[in-house]
Amino acid sequence: MPLVPASARATRDAVGFDARTLLRITAMAFTHRWRMALAIVSTVIAGLAQIVIPGLIGQAVDHAQGLLGDAAVATAQVRAALWQTAWLLVAAAAVRGVSTMTQNYQGEAVGHLIAHEMRLAYYRKLQRLSFSWHDRVHTGELMTRGILDIEGTRLWVHTGILRMVLLLVLIGGGSAYLVDVDPVVGALALAFVPFVGVGATVARLKLRRLWFALQEELGVLTRVMEENLGGIRVVRAFAAQGFEMARFDVISRRALGIAHRRIAVFVKSTTTMTYAFFLSMTLVLWVGGERVIAGHITVGELTAILAFMTILQQPVRQIAWMVNSIARASTCGGRLFEILDLEPAIRDAPGARPLEAPVGVLRFENVSFSYHAPADGPPAGTADAEVPATLAGVSFEVGPGKVLGIVGPPGSGKSTIAHLIPRFYDVTAGTITIDGTDIREVTLDSLRAAVSVIQQDAFLFSSAIEANVAYADPWADRSAIRQATETAQLHQYVSQLPDGYGTLVGERGVSLSGGQRQRLAIARGILPQSRVIVFDDSMAAVDAGTERRIREELAEFTGSRATIIIAHRLSSLRHADEILFLEAGRVVERGDHAALIASGGRYAELHALQTDPLGHTVGPGTQERES
Repeated sequence: MPLVPASARATRDAVGFDARTLLRITAMAFTHRWRMALAIVSTVIAGLAQIVIPGLIGQAVDHAQGLLGDAAVATAQVRAALWQTAWLLVAAAAVRGVSTMTQNYQGEAVGHLIAHEMRLAYYRKLQRLSFSWHDRVHTGELMTRGILDIEGTRLWVHTGILRMVLLLVLIGGGSAYLVDVDPVVGALALAFVPFVGVGATVARLKLRRLWFALQEELGVLTRVMEENLGGIRVVRAFAAQGFEMARFDVISRRALGIAHRRIAVFVKSTTTMTYAFFLSMTLVLWVGGERVIAGHITVGELTAILAFMTILQQPVRQIAWMVNSIARASTCGGRLFEILDLEPAIRDAPGARPLEAPVGVLRFENVSFSYHAPADGPPAGTADAEVPATLAGVSFEVGPGKVLGIVGPPGSGKSTIAHLIPRFYDVTAGTITIDGTDIREVTLDSLRAAVSVIQQDAFLFSSAIEANVAYADPWADRSAIRQATETAQLHQYVSQLPDGYGTLVGERGVSLSGGQRQRLAIARGILPQSRVIVFDDSMAAVDAGTERRIREELAEFTGSRATIIIAHRLSSLRHADEILFLEAGRVVERGDHAALIASGGRYAELHALQTDPLGHTVGPGTQERES
């Protein structure tokens, strides 16, 4: 199911709550059947105890009146009745208190259990959704859904389901009690309930729309903050703090304006409910007093009615909270289920089998690819875009012990080839095979265990150097980690650090230079001993001397593996068994280094640009790099 477009969501939000979403959340709550059963039973008992209390208070008033005004009634008998009523009140209050405590505890417990389950399911889904989907959605939007929307969803159990049960018990049971005492006065006592219900319903629709608008603004705010913090060095380098603050302030003020409107709606609704309550109480006192004088009801019964109104006031005032919970859970749950119901475009095919003991013969057969709209749906509010084919009719083969070089101008499709091999994306035409098996017919886990892609943009986690290297193989021992870093020409630098391999790198590896980050990524990529290894311009920030030493160290490592090297610097490709020159997604030249130089084509032109008249390779900072 694709994410709902903004226009469709706006229509849905305008017409009221989403019953299917609320039913799904409720069904999740009832998977914890014993907790929910205990919470509902406790809510019913607490409601019944609240209904009993006003009647006991009324009895006490009548007994006290008899003690003061009726000489025929024995004082001891009235005192005994008062003591009995007092003990019953204490018992009812104790039952109500214990039941309310149980209801609150179990309701909150179920809500947090639902939040825990949804948080895990949401995070698991984000791990499975395809790169093509992540390309089109912003991290800030996903973080907002994973934090604020889950919080809004979990509150439905306590502020929605249980509060609704309590109101049904209080209004249903109380109505029966009041009508039994006196239909006229009972009707006046309940007269404020419809006004509160109507006012709360109107407020619900307004609060729902405003809450959704606030969620959207908070998502934008989160995105701006995440971008700013991620690019804090660029912001400081260009002294752009003022611009960033102004941009943040504009969005923050929009969110503040929506929050103020929400407060205004809530205050107006609350004021209306309070006025309706006191107007109803005034009518009860007036009419009820007349009926006491006429002898239709006793003073104690009138007192019981007033006491019940006082008790009912707070739960009925909470109708606004309940309907707000309905609106919030409906909106937040809908936004979460939009993600949870997505099916990844890249997933294991039915009957997919593991790629066991691969030899590592990689073959592209007439492969074409374009970045079209993903099958698992675009994010909310985006439209599909027509994108020209990135690759067209690419074919090659590379086996164990062989090195394939790929070069070409920016945008020619070099990195796309690297992304297609581990199935980050699926080809639109042609096939990719490993050992003769189409990679779409094997499990993703086994495929990605057999293929290691080392990218130019070396992402590092805020963790120790050792943990970053071992990320591809968490069970690797220290000797394997050290061997990988030695191969990547990083061990000498790490050994000089005060904490060695335990040294923490900053967020995204900002405490390391570009070349050090790339070398650490190389160490991480070669650690798992994959059968196919792809270097996607992964030495662009490494100086020529270090690159030569890394290549010499990698010679033994790659001797039994299929190796693909994507690079702009042709010195990285001299030793390749075959070199492909890509242009506009097509292979325009192929051959080894000597043959391509002799042909005098595009490769030879690029080689001439990267060498001086004496044949020396130009430094790594002078050639254009692919973004």
